[in-house]
Amino acid sequence: MELTILDYIVFFVFVGGVAFFGCSFYKTSGKSTSAFTSAEGKIPTWVVGMSIFATFVSSISFLGLPGGSYSGNWNQLIFSFSIPIATWLAAKIFIPLYRGIGSVSAYQFLEQKYGYWARAYVAICYLLTQVCRVGSILLLLAIPINTMFGWDISTIIIVTGALTLVYAVLGGISAVVWTDAIQGIILIVGALVCAAILTFSMPEGPGQLFSIAVADHKFSLGSLSATLREPTVWVVLIYGIFMNLQNYGIDQNYVQRYMTAKSTSEAVKGTLFGGLLYIPVSLVFVYIGTALYSYYTAQPELLPAGTPGDKVFPYFIVHGLPTGLTGLVIASLFSAGMSTVATSINSSATIVFTDFFQKLRRPAAKTAPETEVKAAAETPEAAKKSHMKVLYTSSFVVGLTGILIGLAMQKIDGVLDAWWKLSSIFSGGMLGLFLLALVCRKPARTGAIIGVVCGLLVIAYMSLPMFHSPLHTYLTVVFGTTVIFVVGFLLTKLISRPSPDKQ
Repeated sequence: MELTILDYIVFFVFVGGVAFFGCSFYKTSGKSTSAFTSAEGKIPTWVVGMSIFATFVSSISFLGLPGGSYSGNWNQLIFSFSIPIATWLAAKIFIPLYRGIGSVSAYQFLEQKYGYWARAYVAICYLLTQVCRVGSILLLLAIPINTMFGWDISTIIIVTGALTLVYAVLGGISAVVWTDAIQGIILIVGALVCAAILTFSMPEGPGQLFSIAVADHKFSLGSLSATLREPTVWVVLIYGIFMNLQNYGIDQNYVQRYMTAKSTSEAVKGTLFGGLLYIPVSLVFVYIGTALYSYYTAQPELLPAGTPGDKVFPYFIVHGLPTGLTGLVIASLFSAGMSTVATSINSSATIVFTDFFQKLRRPAAKTAPETEVKAAAETPEAAKKSHMKVLYTSSFVVGLTGILIGLAMQKIDGVLDAWWKLSSIFSGGMLGLFLLALVCRKPARTGAIIGVVCGLLVIAYMSLPMFHSPLHTYLTVVFGTTVIFVVGFLLTKLISRPSPDKQ
């Protein structure tokens, strides 16, 4: 089926509407840094939850999960099984902690425990992760648009990044969470429709889909072996636990959403809703990949030979969906990816402002309880303009860097796999430092520093090709985190132990 004028109209109207809707928050987001970064704590609970869900799903899941299960099996679904652990800990520990501190920055807690060096270290790790995330999402957005319109992928990445940057800057966090919520709903509907159409479009009925998939072991969750060289069930599960603890515990994207809720209890409800919703939706996505495999195995003439796994679902969207629905699915995917990119841009700008600009500009401000963003709203008009300029400039730099990374990633096969590896490397085991601060009432600064150095050495060993690490890259964050925590914990106990002459 070829694209019709209706598909084009639906696509451009939908994307334009989302961009315009995001920009419509300019009057409120530009009032103060508090409005730009936390919406002054006025976002409804369901919007917070859907925004957290959309942060997970984005174009990475929409295209990456079907592409992975089409080429392999349901191994990637294991990642979702670790989410309940992370959401429970978020409700019990993380959300009350951040709401109690009252800072929009996720990393002020580390400064209170160790000093500013820890806050700066983790903030830098976060910024590196986010620019890679922006690049990955822009590339995954460009793939279906290239398939749909035939436009150059590099041009799509540049234009999409620029358009997203405009409404991220103008609309602030309010634009980000509201567009996330709306697109999250539409994405769920679109995924369910695609799954249903694939299921009932098999030449011999739905049973043929399952018989082909079972025969080729497409429903397998992966190997149960004890090897650490391959993405076995155990490797992906432990990776998911560590990454989701990092997401809900110290990821600025999530912490900002905790702060946009009206109260702690509302933040908890939104987080549990948004996090747990991803589990069944990710199941739909991996099912789509398997359904695509059976669909094109039964009808190989419908798919051009040599089509990469990441491009099979976009090809089906263009050639296998009814008129109008094609444009809507592509548009919802496109705008959802845009809102996720906007999330990274907004959160990164917030980190630059709170963790670097304010701290370095006012070195006298130690680790006393602060409400940095709210305080900024009480400064004179000139100071407020200066603060907003920092946020806008930071947003531009992050967006531009993400665009350049997206252009560079075009030569990589398997974008989702590449993103998981990059996020594991650049996260730098920062979760270990945070867990150490939680477990130890008074962690030793020296022990923490030595732990971080040891952890970074492990990460370098597992990441750099020259060392030929025997462990799978997914385990980088696992071992980096563990080494930082264990070394820091043991040294803290050793340093804090009273000497014999004092006993």
